[in-house]
Amino acid sequence: MKVLVTGGVRSGKSRHAESLVGSLVGTAPVTYVAPGPVPKDDDPDWAARVAAHRERRPASWSTLETRDLAGALVGADRPLLVDCLGTWVTGLLDEEQAWERSSDDVVALVEARLAAVVAALRDCPHDVVLVTNEVGLGVVPAHRSGRLFRDLLGLANQRVAEACDEVHLVVAGRVLRL
Repeated sequence: MKVLVTGGVRSGKSRHAESLVGSLVGTAPVTYVAPGPVPKDDDPDWAARVAAHRERRPASWSTLETRDLAGALVGADRPLLVDCLGTWVTGLLDEEQAWERSSDDVVALVEARLAAVVAALRDCPHDVVLVTNEVGLGVVPAHRSGRLFRDLLGLANQRVAEACDEVHLVVAGRVLRL
């Protein structure tokens, strides 16, 4: 089963995804994939949020922090929870110095990397639940980088949704299966 869980910031989408994975696999080990960038240790708010997420997860779950999302899917030996596509897109933009390049170059680069992720998702023999921010529900700054991020994450959401069996929209902790 492949499921995309989307919603706005602080909507409850990560908690829903964790519960969904638990219902799919029971007590089996799960790999929690955090697709970079991994923040520096000098951000206490981020550290507290990561700690809270880890405390909620069963001890049998392992964590993989990586920017190589396609590689994580290809190398999976157990079910995966990927949280989140927004940080993956941000990592790509940072890694490729997108803010210094033409928008067309950046879109082409992300489309190529996204195609590899979607192919790996389709081929992954394990259950995969992916979490993302629904960019259509949030305020995005009206400058080049804000529009570029919104457009690329929207593209990623659409392509990943096409490869999934289900899409769940979470708003204020309520789940709508699309």
